[in-house]
Amino acid sequence: MHAMDDHGARADLLSPVVQAARDEIANPRLLSDRIAVGRALWRELVIGFAGQLGELRLGFTQLAALYAIGGSETLTVTDLADRIGRSPSATSRIVSGLASRGFVERSEDIADRRERTIGLTPAGVALLSTIDRARAEQFLAVVRPLPIAERALVAMGVAALASRAISARGGLRKASR
Repeated sequence: MHAMDDHGARADLLSPVVQAARDEIANPRLLSDRIAVGRALWRELVIGFAGQLGELRLGFTQLAALYAIGGSETLTVTDLADRIGRSPSATSRIVSGLASRGFVERSEDIADRRERTIGLTPAGVALLSTIDRARAEQFLAVVRPLPIAERALVAMGVAALASRAISARGGLRKASR
């Protein structure tokens, strides 16, 4: 018979570090400390991300713009500027650069012909897909060696974040104070 812990899980399937973390979940301060300890993982993901952006000759703000454009039905330069925290003139330059590389296109707004909406081209969609796959592979390279029970915990955590922490517009929900 396998030993069960206080939470009904097989204690031998989880490492001591993971078992200790389970008891800290109820205390947000301790959870915050655990997240901070994950800095090494975050560092490696960011370094990989930066390397990929360098290879693609793409800046972080350009990437943020692509994701914002890809996550919206219709977006104007002004809307995009608000989403990425840049001025409309700087955002217009970002859009122009992305358009010249074939990643985005401007179209006349059906409701207001003076407005131009921005959308991803097939090349822009493919670029984001390539970036997403590379980041997923980098993340999975870290997760694959974990014991099955711990991989399940990661999958459950990702599912919880995806279903509860992301708003209908695709952004992170803000914590209520």
